[in-house]
Amino acid sequence: MLLHDTALIYGRYLRQSLRSRFALLFGVLTPLLYLLFFGPLLTRLPLGGRGTSWQVLVPGLLLQLGLFGALFAGFTIIIEKGQGVVERMRVTPVNRLALLLGRVLRDATVFVFQAVLLVLAALVMGLRAPLAGVLIGFAFVGLLTLSLASVSYALGMKARTPQEFGPLINAVSMPSMLLSGLMLPMSLAPGWLDVLSHLVPFRYLVDAVRDAYVGAYATPHMLYGVLVAVGFAALAVTVGTRVFRTAGA
Repeated sequence: MLLHDTALIYGRYLRQSLRSRFALLFGVLTPLLYLLFFGPLLTRLPLGGRGTSWQVLVPGLLLQLGLFGALFAGFTIIIEKGQGVVERMRVTPVNRLALLLGRVLRDATVFVFQAVLLVLAALVMGLRAPLAGVLIGFAFVGLLTLSLASVSYALGMKARTPQEFGPLINAVSMPSMLLSGLMLPMSLAPGWLDVLSHLVPFRYLVDAVRDAYVGAYATPHMLYGVLVAVGFAALAVTVGTRVFRTAGA
């Protein structure tokens, strides 16, 4: 029943996304602008890491796509609550975990698709990376989306209005972007800032994907990145499911 219910919810929301092709492509616009207008500025700069500037920048942009897109996914649940969609789903026998999984799997599908478009554009710009590393990057985007979308939907279930939800998400997303080294490696930062960045879990994902893009798979960064990504995903889905149950979703 869980698989059946998840497939139903996933199909419903995926069809909604496919009907809005403009929004599907517009979501990749911000990382694409960073790629086009910020990437060339780094080509001659020593970034303090292995690989080219594109192998440093593109992994960060991939995870930025998942970070900002998935964190703001909770806005949709607030709208659905106001329209009575959540209330109508509450009276059905559908599995409560499926109500969450169907949504976050749709989000993961959308953002991995957008990540593919971003990588294709980066290849045109000059990115060179092993295929295995690129696929590992997509897997990290999927896991990050699964985690953050679960948290976002849980917060959306608790929030009463979009005005209450928006500042909370901004308070999480901006420090996470600045301290995780999405744009530039934290090895360029002062010592105190580098130490502080290790308290942000996204830092480990960024380091892991950058290692993958230079073909270094058996590294401590990769191990820590996998452990953090999988652990965070399991915790976020557990918390999200509990909120859906207790909030009457």
